[in-house]
Amino acid sequence: MTEVMLIWDNPLLFEKLFKEHNIKCQRIVSDSIGTPFISPCKCVVIPTGFANKDYTNILPGIERNATRLEKFVREGGNLVIFSPIVHSYKYEWLPMELEYVQQQEVTTVCKVKDHEAQCLIEDTENEVEFDGFFSKTDAEVVFSDKSGNPLMVVKELGNGRIIATTIHEFPSGKFLKWINETAKKTRL
Repeated sequence: MTEVMLIWDNPLLFEKLFKEHNIKCQRIVSDSIGTPFISPCKCVVIPTGFANKDYTNILPGIERNATRLEKFVREGGNLVIFSPIVHSYKYEWLPMELEYVQQQEVTTVCKVKDHEAQCLIEDTENEVEFDGFFSKTDAEVVFSDKSGNPLMVVKELGNGRIIATTIHEFPSGKFLKWINETAKKTRL
């Protein structure tokens, strides 16, 4: 029984993180979203670099399956999206306003508002690397940089949520467990 679908087109180190925390993860290519052999899951994760053709070719499949991803979230799934790693990017395939600007820095994050998703980072007192910020959003900002630029946002949608972040660190085990415990098994 798969808990997390990781959308990517070749093996990546991120998969090992789920195994270390006993979370059943399956990597799928974006073109297989909505096909009958994809089993229901609780969470869909889109790793860092999804819009950069130097890293992957999954973006066209994600864009084509925008309505399936939205339905997945509305029915109780969690969609976690990391940075696109391009100069600027507008997430037109999401049912929310979200735009990204690339700007790599290392800093301590600022909690904008308390939210359970902040467990992404184990220790918010330590500096973290981020590769950009959100220049526009209609989602709840939970982390920002010292200048107030959003680094992590959460959008409740139906029975699920969309979590987007530009923080360029592996998520904590607590976060991985939280995204599974707060979601409902849903067909992608």
